Amino acid sequence: MRLWVPTMVSARRQRNHGIAMAELLVAVAIVGFLFIALFLGISFCFSVTEFERENLRATQIVLQRMEGIRLFNWTQLTNTTLNPTNFTARYFPGSGSHPASGLTYNGTVTVAPVTLNPTATYSGNMKKVTVTVQWQSGSVSRNRSVSTYVAKDGVQNYIFSN
Repeated sequence: MRLWVPTMVSARRQRNHGIAMAELLVAVAIVGFLFIALFLGISFCFSVTEFERENLRATQIVLQRMEGIRLFNWTQLTNTTLNPTNFTARYFPGSGSHPASGLTYNGTVTVAPVTLNPTATYSGNMKKVTVTVQWQSGSVSRNRSVSTYVAKDGVQNYIFSN
């Protein structure tokens, strides 16, 4: 009968098991770090996409109002029935039986006289129109604004006179 005697080979195997455990812990830590980094990257991409969608919708609302204002004649421009100074719009406007939902955009339209320095002779025949949209995105207030000038004898006279 042979007695079992530990040799150098079995001692080396025991040492390798300890190294394998340390390598496993390092590998798990690296994979965990990469998983957390991947999760943070994906969540950042979703938040940027949400911000850009909100910003795009605000731009659409402002441009929609500006296109309507562009077609007003001089007397309609200051008529608050046709061109209200305050308005609201929704992120999802809704249609048919589906109600509006999502963010609420609060807008203002300002029609002001043009102030030029030095004063020009045509200043009384121009107005500065500013459309501003504000909305609350989470805990952050955001806004977009567009301004344009409207002349008394502007393009709207050519559109409606033909």
